[in-house]
Amino acid sequence: MNIQIRERPDAAASAGIKTAIADCDIHPARATKDELHPYLAKRWHSHLETFGVHPYQGMMEGPPYPKAQPNASRRDAYPPEGGPQGSSLSFMQKQHLDPNNVALGVLNPLNTGQGIRNQDLAAAICSAINDWQIEKWTSKDSRLKGSVVVANEDGVAAAAEIRRRAGDTNFVQVLLLSRNVEPLGQRRYWPIYEAAQEAGLPIGVHAFGFGGNPITASGWPSYYIEEMVGHSQCQQTALASLVLEGVFERFPKLKMVMVEAGFGWAPSLAWRLDKVFARLHAEVPHLKRKPSEYIRDHIWWTTQPMEDPESRDHLFQIIEWIGWDKLLFATDYPHWDYDEPSRVLPAGVSDANRQAFYLDNAKQLYGIA
Repeated sequence: MNIQIRERPDAAASAGIKTAIADCDIHPARATKDELHPYLAKRWHSHLETFGVHPYQGMMEGPPYPKAQPNASRRDAYPPEGGPQGSSLSFMQKQHLDPNNVALGVLNPLNTGQGIRNQDLAAAICSAINDWQIEKWTSKDSRLKGSVVVANEDGVAAAAEIRRRAGDTNFVQVLLLSRNVEPLGQRRYWPIYEAAQEAGLPIGVHAFGFGGNPITASGWPSYYIEEMVGHSQCQQTALASLVLEGVFERFPKLKMVMVEAGFGWAPSLAWRLDKVFARLHAEVPHLKRKPSEYIRDHIWWTTQPMEDPESRDHLFQIIEWIGWDKLLFATDYPHWDYDEPSRVLPAGVSDANRQAFYLDNAKQLYGIA
């Protein structure tokens, strides 16, 4: 499969960012397939060696159309010591964190066991991933903060893992995926939201995942480009479910971040929800406000991949509706569709909005001093 790979930005481009930034979507990788073994009980070593992970059970190993590693990441992101892109802290520091002046980097690990049908195995791998994030990444670079990975289809186990990590400053959010067995507003996931609210942790809903269903509402598409565009559709389904099922009414302090699915669709989704809600409010009497109000109050958005209309005025109109205070800058490092920090925002953005966009919104959301 031929995918356009973005090469490493030149020094002049990177030098364009002189102030500190927050990168709210960094993907760390494991250097070897056995790297999690120190964090897993020995029973799981033999289990994985004997049975492996069923190809339809893992987050990135199910039917979604493959990016086909190593094409998922930048060709220039291979560490000099070997291993896949994103697996070396020292090279990440040299290539991304230092030259781009990253003051806060939020780790969103993929291939984590989320979605595995063997829920005991899923919980074990997720917990191991969390220990691995501390040992390999956050304890060695204070700029990096982890996401609590949970066995998303086992609400009780997921809630227990969140409570286990509550108060640990190595973590700033809980990580879920947009494609699950059911839409995210369903009550099977409510223990996760209860524990996250209790711990004061936002929930990041990242693109991808596999719950056993086609990746579109109409079945399976033909091309990877449809997979990429489909992320926004999955996020819309998840967000509509969260609002209409009353998650934010039930958990009024819960904060969520929509990660790596754009945000240009947010106003139209909110407008349509409000219009239909005006006629069908009787069906969802547990909602005390318009859907758009819940979205405005509870949802943040990462910028990668940010929509790029021909008229930047159109982009600014969307951002004005969302609010400059609800956007979190993200690069998606080290993946192929990485956004270079100095080239994301055009001219005409005020200094205050630029500062909020690149750093302050993330610091405020994640409680970083």
